[in-house]
Amino acid sequence: MSARDAILQRLRTGHACDPAAVIAAHARGPQPQPYSIQVEYFAECARSLASTVANTANLAAVPQEIARYLDENGLARRLVCWAEHRELDWGGAGIAAESRSATADDLVGVTGAFAAIAETGTLVMASGEATPPATSLLPETHIAVLPASRIVGTMEDAFALLRAEKNPWPRAVNLISGPSRTADIEQTVTLGAHGPYRVHVIIVGA
Repeated sequence: MSARDAILQRLRTGHACDPAAVIAAHARGPQPQPYSIQVEYFAECARSLASTVANTANLAAVPQEIARYLDENGLARRLVCWAEHRELDWGGAGIAAESRSATADDLVGVTGAFAAIAETGTLVMASGEATPPATSLLPETHIAVLPASRIVGTMEDAFALLRAEKNPWPRAVNLISGPSRTADIEQTVTLGAHGPYRVHVIIVGA
């Protein structure tokens, strides 16, 4: 029996390896020392990647922080957001907000985040019906509302969290490390080439 035939036979009989089980059983490689100040380290790394970072004491303060950010950047107070933020007091902050997936005409998208990685300043986004990726990918400005409790130390920690909390896994897991960028043209870094050219992270409860 050829290798191809052996693989097909395993698929037919339902004994194919479970990728999640294989990953979970794999020994983790060397890790850095735990970060004693994960929130601060995440913010520092995120800023080094051209993101901006702000803090709020609680979720109720998020609309006012977003209003401040939009005004500071000369942006209209209009946005789309994930369903989890639908009930925030947008009107009280003078913001017109719609809870839906973004389209090409939307300029500002507000999302949550499954987690964030302190080591790299990266947002971890898990797709789903209530967490459409388009809201973080299509608008020119992406604003992520991130609970401080969801910041982990390393990428390995983030994927361990995904394995523990997501069953089945989402169709897509997107890692966002600052605004979209490319250096394809004359080796000059250009922001916003394939997605948002602004990323603003609001850390809640830090």
